[in-house]
Parts: sequence; structure tokens; C-alpha cells
Amino acid sequence: MKRYLTIVVVLLVSTTIFAQQGRRHFPREAFQTDTPMVHDPVMAYEDSTYHIFATGLGIQHMTSKDRKTWTVLPQPVMTVMPEWTRDSVPGFTCHVWAPDVIKWHGRWWLAYSCSTFGKNGSAIGLLSNHSLSFPVWTDEGCIVTSREGRDNWNAIDPNFVIDDDDQPWLVWGSFWDGIQLVRLDTTMHVAKGEKPRTIARRYSPKNNNRMANPTSKYAGTNAIEAPFIMKHGGWYYLFVAWDYCCMGSKSTYRVAVGRSKTVDGPYLDRAGENMREGGGTLVIEGDKQQFEAIGHCAAYHMNGEDFYISHGYSVAHKGAAILVQRKIEWTPDGWPELTAD
Repeated sequence: MKRYLTIVVVLLVSTTIFAQQGRRHFPREAFQTDTPMVHDPVMAYEDSTYHIFATGLGIQHMTSKDRKTWTVLPQPVMTVMPEWTRDSVPGFTCHVWAPDVIKWHGRWWLAYSCSTFGKNGSAIGLLSNHSLSFPVWTDEGCIVTSREGRDNWNAIDPNFVIDDDDQPWLVWGSFWDGIQLVRLDTTMHVAKGEKPRTIARRYSPKNNNRMANPTSKYAGTNAIEAPFIMKHGGWYYLFVAWDYCCMGSKSTYRVAVGRSKTVDGPYLDRAGENMREGGGTLVIEGDKQQFEAIGHCAAYHMNGEDFYISHGYSVAHKGAAILVQRKIEWTPDGWPELTAD
């Protein structure tokens, strides 16, 4: 049975829900900013309005008419977590990570991550809606789960991609054996008989010269996550985050890319190296002047523009994560380069 997750206008109700789960409540009213603090943003566009969804209590939501001034909404997407999320992920309460959103066959689909830091007992859930502005999302259950000791991958950081045959796929992953891909069915769940396959790693399995993991003793050193696939000019471009997030000014996040003629790879970098073996062409990293580190990106062709978004650990804001936006230019041989938006 599907449950309906309602954004309650009476903030007292929503605040009480989160307080009962031992979490800090969200802002009491909307506010505007040109420098939104955000983690793991993704974007959608509907009715002349840009929407950002991001990591936060119940999934953070903000809107803009121009991608310059953002209204941070007080209500999260989810005010109540489906019971299956806590049953599937021990320790999970309401801090939802790294969503993705896409419109397919006339309906909005939103995937989200349920996990606890550094462990791969995780799940990717699914919501659907007929409009981004409608405050009721339908719980569509779980797309995929990972289990400690069973799976050598982590079910977080989902991204939907629709191939040239109108076939939906899901790409996800963080650490362990890297980035995973699987074909979906028309309900946006894993198609019958399909198994995840690895399409990118931070290091070749043969490479033992790896940076020690400063964030977790559980996740290992295969420091790759946050995949996002963008189609352009007959190619699928796989963007990934390398190295380490979530350490403020000590974060080392950066973004790399490879491309393939087919959605399931192989994804090769500009030098022809396979991303399954640690390949990847650097796209952006911290300059140590404006940002210490930059990562967890999304990339879009939207309203006639190609642009990149992510979060960056701001020098001016003492390592706080803020929204980064850049215009994507394409080289003559078809590789993305980022410029000021």
C-alpha cells in the first residue's frame, strides 16, 4: 500500500515530528538568499520556477525564478519518514541525503538516500508527484538496498538517466567497489532479473597506492561517489566526485568526468582511460581562494543553457557548504569546461 507524505502547512505539527526523533527542526518561515547553504543539490524546472532539492531533514527544498535569488522553504519534502526506511537502515531517522529528481512520462520522480555515515547498510527510496509545487508526494517504496557483509557497494547518491530508447536507468554509489548502474522498469524500480554493475572506481583494483580514508574506518579508500550522467552530442557524460566530503575546510572533494556512447559504458576519460580502472578527467576542484573543495555535482541542459551545480566548501564562510553554479562550455572535441555562470 502506498503512503502519502504530506508537507504540513501548520509548522507546529512538522516541528513536533522531528523533535520526537531527536532532530533540530527546520526554519519557521521561508527566507531569501543569493548564497544558499546546501549539500548535494539537484535541480528541476516547472512553471517558470527552478527547484533545488538537497540533503537535509526530510529533504531540503528551495525555489528561484532566475537561479540567482533563492527562497529557502521551511517545509521539507517529507515530514514523516516511511516506516520501511528505519526497518531497512538501522540508525536512520530523518536526515535524508543526496536526492535526485526527474520528470518522466508526465510524472515527477524523486529518489533519496537513507544511510548512516561511513557504512553501507543503506537504501534508496522513491517518491512521485504530478507537480513540484504540490505538497503531497506519494511513497513509492524502496528502489534498492545494500547490506553490510552482503554487498560490496553502497546504496546512496542516486541519479536517474533516461537513454535514447526512453529506457530509465539508475546510477548510484559511494566508496566500496565504486559507482553502480542498473536498468529500471516503468515503475522506476529495478527491472526483473537485473543486477548492478560497476562502471567507475576511484582506483584500479590493482592500485595499492591509495590515500588513507580520513573520514571512516568502514568505507575504505575507493573514494568515489555522487555520480551524475548528462547526455550531450551523442555521448553520455558520467560526472563523479573524487576524494572526501563533509570535513568543512579540510574537505578534498573534486569532480571528474568520462564519457560513453552507451549509457552502460565503458566510460573513458579524455586520455582514453576506463573509469572502471580509475580513469577520469578533472572538471573542477577547490582553488583555495574561493573554495577549499567542490563536489557532488549535477549537470543539465535546461532552458537553452548547459550548466553545472554542486556544493563547495567556502573559504569566506569558514568551510560551510554553499551552492556553486557554473556554465558548461564544450571543447571542439566534445569535453565539458566550466566557466562563470
